[in-house]
Amino acid sequence: MLINADLHLHSKYSMACSNKMELPVMAEEAAKKGVDLVATGDCTHPEWLKNIKKAAADDETVTIGKTNFIITTEIEDSSRVHHLLLLPSISKAEELAERLSNFCDLKIDGRPTVRLNGCEIAEVAKDIEALIGPCHAFTPWTALYAYHDSLKSCYGDMTDYISFLELGLSADSNYADRIKELHRLTFLSNSDAHSPWSNKLAREFNQISVPEVTFEGLKKAILRKDGYRVTYNAGFYPQEGKYNESACIKCYTHYTLEQCLSSNWKCINCGGLIKKGVKDRVNELADFAEAKHPEHRPPYVHLMPLSEIIMTALGHASINTKGVHTAWNDLISRYGNELNVLQKADISDMNKLDRRVVNAILAFREKKLIIHPGGGGQYGSIEIPPETQNIEYEHQKKQSSLFDF
Repeated sequence: MLINADLHLHSKYSMACSNKMELPVMAEEAAKKGVDLVATGDCTHPEWLKNIKKAAADDETVTIGKTNFIITTEIEDSSRVHHLLLLPSISKAEELAERLSNFCDLKIDGRPTVRLNGCEIAEVAKDIEALIGPCHAFTPWTALYAYHDSLKSCYGDMTDYISFLELGLSADSNYADRIKELHRLTFLSNSDAHSPWSNKLAREFNQISVPEVTFEGLKKAILRKDGYRVTYNAGFYPQEGKYNESACIKCYTHYTLEQCLSSNWKCINCGGLIKKGVKDRVNELADFAEAKHPEHRPPYVHLMPLSEIIMTALGHASINTKGVHTAWNDLISRYGNELNVLQKADISDMNKLDRRVVNAILAFREKKLIIHPGGGGQYGSIEIPPETQNIEYEHQKKQSSLFDF
């Protein structure tokens, strides 16, 4: 069967997270997005683990409404690298918590910072039969390639046990497959959401072929066994991510790599620190000038949050305005979930909706939206070309699909 899965979220017990990050809310919002399987996140936090247990049908099954959950956590190691662990069961989460409690105070943060290196964390993961891989691998903070030049440098003798890599919002398969050592890994695109709302949860996800919606089913897909696999990754255009280009972390002025080097990574406008962007970091690490995709690599489908498309179309400053909420809810009620709106709904059937919104959706599907790259911690922004504002719907009856790979 095919499922949509977002395998990296956080709970209300993680720092800088919404207090609405509770399992019932996450389940409801995931269904609106068209996602079947989501991460619990933060499974070593004692209070959050109580929530998980309360919602569980048994040691391995957590389902709320139509939404299934997989037991997960993100761990920060002693070098500030973040690792994603996918666990088989609640009892294994308890075992992990017991092991990690010797190296940190688990009550402090849902995403624990432990006095272990990447190799040691991978050893623990293997002991509890969890899958492990680096989170948002290319970002300039708390990431594998922020502090290491190779998988081996981070994971040492446990490198072969690493089964996946999370691309992060500022990268896609075309970026990562320029690096030869990553070709054997399965790529995941996850939201790392800190709030459950439509522009965060499942802003990136994976379509996965699994035998069943269980940890063992997911494991078969990630390890690409018995014909099961990730069938496509979906997420941001890399330029939308907040660390795509090298930029000042204070005033967000963007710089080329040559300008960064000549200014010693100090902003010439405000004196702030320039953070190296993912694009420049990949260029440093790349073995190939262009991506060379291994045979098993699935397509990458570029998506944008529907709420941000609506916000831009209406000229609003936030996704939280009444106008954006009304338009988003109307589309969801008509077409079932956000993925249906972005990918499948017939444009010619939307003639009773706000024309600005419909034309923005059409411009997105036809890849006509202009993206202004992010950097320095500021997300990229989108612009709707003026010439797309007055498109007639009729010619879209035979519109191309996002899945014409």
